[in-house]
Amino acid sequence: MLFSLEGLRGFITGGAGGMGISTAIAFAKQGADVIIADVREDGIKSSLGIIKKETGKDINYIVCDLSNLANTKTLFDEAESKFGPIDILVNNAGVIDANHGTLIENQTEQQLDRIMNVNFKAPFFLSKSATKSMAKRGFGRIINISSIAAYKGEYGHANYSSSKGALLSLTKTIAIEYVKKGITANCIAPGAIESRMTAALTDEIKQELVNMIPMGCMGNGCDIAAAVTYLASREARYVTGQTIHVNGGWFIS
Repeated sequence: MLFSLEGLRGFITGGAGGMGISTAIAFAKQGADVIIADVREDGIKSSLGIIKKETGKDINYIVCDLSNLANTKTLFDEAESKFGPIDILVNNAGVIDANHGTLIENQTEQQLDRIMNVNFKAPFFLSKSATKSMAKRGFGRIINISSIAAYKGEYGHANYSSSKGALLSLTKTIAIEYVKKGITANCIAPGAIESRMTAALTDEIKQELVNMIPMGCMGNGCDIAAAVTYLASREARYVTGQTIHVNGGWFIS
């Protein structure tokens, strides 16, 4: 099986969202043991049913609010203590301000802290624990879900764009620091993807997005999961410090 994940264990944050569920399904189908984390227990339980239906497999989960850094700092260790050594970390959880169009001059420190805690600090501390554990075994995959906003900017979302840009730099640094320990670190930069985040947009805004995408449609969780699965695989051993853009041609560097 190409890109087999047999014998590996993956941990996915934001596992109750569209991209998280799709990635969990892809991992399970490729033979991995899967753990998901999310802030919403009701969302997790709903996603477990979807994953079971698609794969026939039960997966493990942890309820955790990644905006609480005290919890985040111990989350990876908790997951390994409960379920065993983790080979693949997917930092997928992310948040954005609901009120679109807030210029930087009007953004508060509270808004900045909330976004940075979930989108950057949580991946930072999870990766901190993951690299220490993975290095002992000589194998690991860290995959961070950044955003097209890290490259294009996002009007009215200086905090969000900055958090996703910081994630890119973190990924490159981890890649350099741990390349000789058998650990790779890479990013996925999604464009407009059908998810909980985009579901909150008005139909008008959604159409404006679609009009800017050469492919003429939004992507879905399976598009992201396919790229994540490749980067998580043993076959991707020679790819590190890179970003895969999954955006239907919206951004071509």
